[in-house]
Amino acid sequence: MTTALKVNGKAVSLEADTDKPLLWVLREDLALTGTKYGCGIGACGACTVHVNGVAQRSCVLPLAGAADAAITTIEGLSADGTHALQQAWQALDVPQCGYCQSGMLMAAAALLASNASPTDADIDAAITNLCRCGTYVRIRAGIHRAAATLRGEVV
Repeated sequence: MTTALKVNGKAVSLEADTDKPLLWVLREDLALTGTKYGCGIGACGACTVHVNGVAQRSCVLPLAGAADAAITTIEGLSADGTHALQQAWQALDVPQCGYCQSGMLMAAAALLASNASPTDADIDAAITNLCRCGTYVRIRAGIHRAAATLRGEVV
């Protein structure tokens, strides 16, 4: 079956089983490997992408659930690394191993799109992604730094 998507701003039409998880469509069919496989049950968040602007766990979202949607992956957040979150992550050395970070960045971007000045409690409630290295303090600091940058404050 042919499914239409808009991935990172580009129209895509592909033949794939509509029960196939969006994660595997992105990685295998579209060669967008920045979105990571972590747990396969939607618990860890390594596979987080935006579907119509909302953070979604792509490992549990079938292609049929994303049909005709606008999908943004880590590659579409900012190809040249200039998004405020990417800059904050680099400035603060947020990642340790880095495996969860594409999903973490996508979850954080969704949060900042809806809340320009999140509190620590807002961040803790919105960012349910897991980081096995435990860099949560730096993740929270990175989100605050990016929020300040997006608000036009000097950091």
